[in-house]
Amino acid sequence: MLGGINPAILIASLMVASVPIILAAIGELVVEKAGVLNLGVEGMMIMGAICGFVTAVATGNPYLGFLGGAVGGALLSLIFGVLTQYFLSNQVATGLALTLFGLGLSSMIGQGYNGIKPPPTGVVPLGPLSDIPALGRILFSHDWVVYASILIVAAVWAVLKYTRTGLILRAVGESHDAAHALGYKVIRIRMLAIMFGGAMAGLGGAYISLVRVPQWTDGITAGAGWIALAIVVFASWRPWRILLGAYLFGGITVLQLNLQAAGAAIPVQYLSMSPYLITILVLVIMSSGKGRASMNAPAALGQNFHASR
Repeated sequence: MLGGINPAILIASLMVASVPIILAAIGELVVEKAGVLNLGVEGMMIMGAICGFVTAVATGNPYLGFLGGAVGGALLSLIFGVLTQYFLSNQVATGLALTLFGLGLSSMIGQGYNGIKPPPTGVVPLGPLSDIPALGRILFSHDWVVYASILIVAAVWAVLKYTRTGLILRAVGESHDAAHALGYKVIRIRMLAIMFGGAMAGLGGAYISLVRVPQWTDGITAGAGWIALAIVVFASWRPWRILLGAYLFGGITVLQLNLQAAGAAIPVQYLSMSPYLITILVLVIMSSGKGRASMNAPAALGQNFHASR
C-alpha cells in the first residue's frame, strides 16, 4: 500500500479506465489512415453509450448491449460519411456538428433511463490465473472487453502493416488521386473506414455505460472522445502507441480519483483537471517544432475527394 493506494488495484483500474479511449482511438486511427478527419468521436461514443445501455436493459443481455452500442456509433458515423464523401461537406465542421447532434439525440433517447442498472458484465473466468498474488488482480480479473481492446489494437497493427487491405487503406490516405488512378474505389474504402471508426467509438461508449459507470446520465462520456482524438496524434498514427497513450491517460484519471479518496491535500478541482492538462502538455511537446507527430500524419488527411478531378 502506498499512502492508502493499492498498486495492484490501481493498475487493474487503469486498464479498465483506458478501454473506451483505446477503442475510440484505434477506430479514429483507421479513419485518419484513410485520409478522413472525423471530429465527431465524442458524439459517436455517447450514442454508443445510450444505444448499448437501452439494448442491454431491454434484452437483459450485456453482449447484445455492446453490439447495440457498436451499431449506434456506426449509424451515426454513416451520416458523417455520406455528408463528407458524397456531398463533400467540410470534414471539420461536419464532425463538430456530429458531436453536438449525438449529445442532443442521446439525451433525448436517454430520458426515462436515469437510475436504472444494466445487466452485469462478468469477468472472464481464468481459473487459478486470477489467484496469482498481485499479477492475478492486474492481468487476469477483467471482463472480455479489456482483452478484446488489446486484441483489436494488435489486429489493426497487423492489417495495416502486413496485408494488402492495409496497404490500400494507407495509399488512399496518402494520395487519394493516385489510389483512384490505380483503380481503387476511394469513397467506398473511406466509407468502410468511417463506419469501422464509428463502431469502435460506439463500443467504447457502450463500455462506459455498461461497465465503467454502469448507469445512464447525460454527458456520461465526459470528453473521452476528445481525448481519443488527441491520443491518435500523440501516437503518431501508430497502433501500439495508442495503448501507451490510453494507459497514460487512464492512469492519471484513476490516480486522481484515488488521491481524492485518500484525502490528498490537493484541491479537488486541480485533481479533476489533471488528466486533460497532462494530455494537452503531451500534445504540445509532441507537436513542437518539427515534431515527429506532424511528420507522420497521412498526406491527404482532411482532404475531400471527387472522382472527376
